[in-house]
Amino acid sequence: MHIGTLIHEQGTTVNDLVQRAHNAAETGLRGVWLGQNTGWDALTVAAVIGRAVSTVDVGTAVVPTYPRHPLMLAGQALTVQSAMASRLTLGIGVSHPHIIEGQFGYSFERPAQHLREYLQVLMPLLRGESVHFAGERLRAAGRIDVVSPPPPSVLIGALGPAMLRLAGELADGTVTTWIGPSALDHHIVPRLTRAAAAAGRASPRVVVCLFVGVTHNADELRTTLAHRYGAAGEIASYRAALDNEGAGGPEHTAILGDEHAVETRIRRLFDAGATELVAMPVGTEDEQARTAELLGALTK
Repeated sequence: MHIGTLIHEQGTTVNDLVQRAHNAAETGLRGVWLGQNTGWDALTVAAVIGRAVSTVDVGTAVVPTYPRHPLMLAGQALTVQSAMASRLTLGIGVSHPHIIEGQFGYSFERPAQHLREYLQVLMPLLRGESVHFAGERLRAAGRIDVVSPPPPSVLIGALGPAMLRLAGELADGTVTTWIGPSALDHHIVPRLTRAAAAAGRASPRVVVCLFVGVTHNADELRTTLAHRYGAAGEIASYRAALDNEGAGGPEHTAILGDEHAVETRIRRLFDAGATELVAMPVGTEDEQARTAELLGALTK
């Protein structure tokens, strides 16, 4: 099984993040992933990790598109890809209205149209091609003038039907958050696979990000997650995805329990069509150590 881990940047130095990547590699995990929040720049940290730790792939989950013109993002992504010997997965997404409008002051109008045009510019640039594009939401002209490495794999933070079509049609797949086997089997994978097949693209990647914790106190840990992340479950895109899973909140998608229970649920994800798991370890320090040991064993 292809299993990686999400490295949280809050309250850490870049050196701390590099050390966590080293720890993940030593455990046997195949990838480390970075979110783009209000802290360190995810792609810059990805380049640093990629240079320091040669045995893991590095991904972003996800870089918001609105604040970065695709010409700028393409140049940055190709720089990182070259720096780490072509091990980057570029996860991008439109983010959420309260971030794009509330923090950046941009309009969140017609996000699917924005992302379609964004990909129509970004993907050729990553392949070393020139673009001359004038759309309804975006304009771009130029190319990235470098000795281009192979383009990074591009994944979309896609949960709804429109975004899943784009992820299959124009990108290499999706990276999801708080999606379990039911939504994968009945919603995510069929839509994504149909879109990729119709566009003549390869089988898409389905990267699933979930809380994972090996623990003897699953109920207590689930309650902690509900207090910490429950409000996020009311964001429109997450709410719809959780409803597809039949989950009341993010805490109900968490994979918690003893080693056997956690392994069983992870295998169900892959049976439902996940191609990769990105574990977000939770619990006490000892519980997270047990979780890392199990994940490393499942990867080998």
